[in-house]
Amino acid sequence: MLVIRFQPVGKKHQKIFRVVLQEKRSKLQGKYIAKLGWWDPRRKIGEFDKERIEFYIKNGAQVSDSVWNLLIKKGIIKGKKRPIAISKKKKENVETA
Repeated sequence: MLVIRFQPVGKKHQKIFRVVLQEKRSKLQGKYIAKLGWWDPRRKIGEFDKERIEFYIKNGAQVSDSVWNLLIKKGIIKGKKRPIAISKKKKENVETA
């Protein structure tokens, strides 16, 4: 199954993200089939290939929740935003004697 998702690129703490089409089971930093755009979250700018994104979604590619919400915000696709599941770190209970 194909998925459209972010691929982090750049220095530590200065990431920008490529929007890529990848196989669902491939590594995040692995090979991608097509580059569909980029997004800089610090400056809130980016470019997207609207025609190719619509083409792949129409032909069955799934979209990650974060990319889905960004594409709706930018007006590339229409629909409702999806909730993003963020895992929280477990707090360690340290008991002192």
